[in-house]
Amino acid sequence: MKPVAIFRFFPIEGPGYFATFLDNNHIPWQLISVDQGECLPADINLFSGLVLMGGTMSVNDNLPWIELVLALIKQAVANDVPVLGHCLGGQLMSKALGGIVEVGPIKELGWGNVDVADNPVAHEWLGDLKEFESFHWHGETFSLPAGAILLLSSAYCKNQAFALGIHLGMQCHVEMTEDMVRSWSKVNAAEIAQNLTSPAVQSTETMQANLASRVSILNTVADRLYGKWICALKN
Repeated sequence: MKPVAIFRFFPIEGPGYFATFLDNNHIPWQLISVDQGECLPADINLFSGLVLMGGTMSVNDNLPWIELVLALIKQAVANDVPVLGHCLGGQLMSKALGGIVEVGPIKELGWGNVDVADNPVAHEWLGDLKEFESFHWHGETFSLPAGAILLLSSAYCKNQAFALGIHLGMQCHVEMTEDMVRSWSKVNAAEIAQNLTSPAVQSTETMQANLASRVSILNTVADRLYGKWICALKN
């Protein structure tokens, strides 16, 4: 099988549990470190799937690689190469497919419940699951591109995930590991402190409370989502 291409846009926002999932399922993958200036591939058909991780930037920023990534997403969708986006990655998918990315009503930083939509497509991705606790780190939000079906919502962000056929875009972070939660809350301590008055922002201590249990439960949700997504990987 051709490898899954994983695009990293910020050093501490790597593939996390997603890489573990691929390894557990004997699926090859290749990390493309955009944050280190690594060149983007010209042909998406070299890969079985395209995965986009998170980052601190906005899809609306004037960065040289954004238009290139948007073009690769469009190429992948046109060629039925499955695309999977996490946070910034989901926003890139939305913009590439005609959606809008804009500043949300409030930031979400830390753990928070998301509700699973009650529609047939959401049930295909998540079975009978009705809600779960996910991890969040975003100040912007995406609209659903034409033809996309809403999968997840939260109290503070209506569009937490969408499916467009075989493609999955998420605002929330289901790829988290314990080390990632610790790292993000440490590196971004100033951002947390500046936004603690928000009802959707947690302190570092709250983010790290019961961490092993929270991450383990989130991993089981990720298994469902990733498990369906890999069924469409190109040979």
